[in-house]
Amino acid sequence: MTTRRAFITKTACVAGLLPFSSFAYPNFILEQPDDLLDVNIFSKHLQFLDYKTTSEMVAEMGFSGVDLTVRPNGHVLPELVKTDLPKAVKAFTANGVNCKMITTNIESVNNPLDVAILEAASSQSIDYYRANWFKYKEDASMQDALLFYQEEIKKLGELNKKLKLVGCYQNHAGVSVGASYWEIKKILETVNPDYFGTQYDIRHAMAEGGYSWENGLKLLYPNIKVIVLKDFKWGIVNGKWEAINVPIGEGMVDFNKYFKLLKQYKIKPPVSLHLEYDLGGAEKGNSEISVDKKVVFDAMKSDLKKVQKLWKDA
Repeated sequence: MTTRRAFITKTACVAGLLPFSSFAYPNFILEQPDDLLDVNIFSKHLQFLDYKTTSEMVAEMGFSGVDLTVRPNGHVLPELVKTDLPKAVKAFTANGVNCKMITTNIESVNNPLDVAILEAASSQSIDYYRANWFKYKEDASMQDALLFYQEEIKKLGELNKKLKLVGCYQNHAGVSVGASYWEIKKILETVNPDYFGTQYDIRHAMAEGGYSWENGLKLLYPNIKVIVLKDFKWGIVNGKWEAINVPIGEGMVDFNKYFKLLKQYKIKPPVSLHLEYDLGGAEKGNSEISVDKKVVFDAMKSDLKKVQKLWKDA
């Protein structure tokens, strides 16, 4: 039987013959048919369920896997990662559900708990993790802060290489590091691109980039390891313009053009599907929700179906 490590070695050799050889886990080596995306549900929205029930519902809804929250108030608490992450992964695999990506608050190799999470992830054959969002420092210039975080990511990349992991930094609208495409490009400048890249979020890219999101994608696509899919539109809430999260296909994200560009760039990354619109608290990761569970499951199945159709049609 081919082991995960042997598979990685084999695919890395193949990648050396292909255009985007900076990917240790090439996005163009696929587990899904060409007309389907590898869609993983963000477990933040299922934190009202235990591991076993989560795995059963994820399998029933048709997702290929789970993007598991391993962070404070997540499905797996960081301080319990050594015991609870194996329990979660065992529950998922028992139902044929992959767990190859986790979402964390990891920031530095100097934090023993961050290192413990990475070691536990490696032991469970997890491939990708999303790091925390960095904040600009009040006592340093923006340029100096970016250089500081660049070094932190470089060190994480070195540890990732030892552990056979790939770290990801998500672009996110707002004032944290990474709202701008160029900020992300800067902090990834010195890290080994095989072991740290970006989790590209088209919703946040469009909210921040407006018409220039295509330039941002062109800049970052060689660094993309995982993508996040969700949708939004601008609207007035309590007299102020805000970005309002909506189901896939009901907002401003131009999925047709986005997916065509991904195909043009010959990348098909694993997907983390987020549902940030009102679902009775499930959208916030609440452990108790105010709507029937079926409402959440139906929304997830609907968004999954739309995503696959949009990809196929692009």
